[in-house]
Amino acid sequence: MPIAIKMPALSPTMEEGTLAKWLVAVGDTVSAGDIMAEIETDKATMEFEAVDEGVIAKIEVAEGTENVAVGTVIAILAEEGEDVEEAAAAGGDAKGAESKEPVRAEPVEALPSSPAPTSQKKDSPSTSSGQTASGSSDRIIASPLAKRIAEQKGIDLSSVKGSGPNCRIVKADVEGAQPGAVPAKAEAAPAPASAPAPVQLGGDLDAPYEAHKLNNVRKVIARRLTEAKQTIPHIYLTVDVRLDALLKLRSELNKSLEADGVKLSVNDLLIKALARALQRVPACNVSFQGDELFQYTREDISVAVAAPSGLITPIIRDAGRKGLAQISTEMKDLAGKARDGKLQPHEFQGGTASLSNLGMFGTKQFDAVINPPQAMILAVGAGEQRPHVVDGALQVATVMSATGSFDHRAIDGADGAQLMQAFQQLVENPMGLVV
Repeated sequence: MPIAIKMPALSPTMEEGTLAKWLVAVGDTVSAGDIMAEIETDKATMEFEAVDEGVIAKIEVAEGTENVAVGTVIAILAEEGEDVEEAAAAGGDAKGAESKEPVRAEPVEALPSSPAPTSQKKDSPSTSSGQTASGSSDRIIASPLAKRIAEQKGIDLSSVKGSGPNCRIVKADVEGAQPGAVPAKAEAAPAPASAPAPVQLGGDLDAPYEAHKLNNVRKVIARRLTEAKQTIPHIYLTVDVRLDALLKLRSELNKSLEADGVKLSVNDLLIKALARALQRVPACNVSFQGDELFQYTREDISVAVAAPSGLITPIIRDAGRKGLAQISTEMKDLAGKARDGKLQPHEFQGGTASLSNLGMFGTKQFDAVINPPQAMILAVGAGEQRPHVVDGALQVATVMSATGSFDHRAIDGADGAQLMQAFQQLVENPMGLVV
């Protein structure tokens, strides 16, 4: 009986997604573990794989389709030995069938977000479409992963000998093959030169513009931050913090950690300082939940990272109990994954408080928007040389402005002020960060 492949939920918050790219075509044989498609979720583009075997009988949702609801049938799989055409024709029955569990998708690896490619015409002679380069009806039998690698490396599959069952071309075959030119018949004709796009004027602004479609990440950012400013009564508290002692400690620690390949950043120490401040003022490690207030016993710090697809906040969990070297190592790994679009859902979903640092851009001070359902976010600016009163005397010191944004439904001004004071004391007396 045909199996309905449904749009998976690749994260707990996912309700719909974009089917960015199919990695299989009608007629392809798939096995458990074969990657079938790339799906753009509300945070990243992720691959999902099959857990059953069969032949792709029908593609129900074309690649590039947006706003596909979770649970929507996106393809029909014919079971082993089942006629593909009959399975495709019976696709409607498969959609409503409850007796057979649908192929379930598991997130494999998040990928860099990119515009969904245009779908290929059915009569286009391409190795990935399952046709030979000569245009005959003999199919090239290859796994979807092998086809994808071949496409990336420019390998003509008709020249590759398969080592899998029934001479199926598998990953190992294409990894060892040399890139070669695709036969002339398979080469696409050069596209005719298109005329320049007409200049558009931006409505009331009456200025030239280019329209860029919002990706799912940007849509979620827009929705959540609008919700935050409309529903959360923000209160802002700012303190000036001397950094000289922290910078000196960082230098000394980096010398001692050099042999271990660890180099602490100022941000690593600020993550620890915020977590320790929350330990000292637990009234700020909370979230507003309607008629309840959740008070957390662990400091999970979400750290804002600018990624190509938009802002994302990987999490240093239990930061208050972790050493600086561990925080630094985890943060470098998470930031790299964030920029490459490879964060897994558990690495960015959750967090009890947030830290946003724009100091590297020279920003002196700013007010950050709370990331719901959290109740606070700390915004830190650049450390700069300023006149500052130290021990009753005016001196030049390295000073940083830090602003806490607090949900006034959950955190009173006095509690927020205590947290800012604790943060200031920890940064100005940083030995408290290494014990």
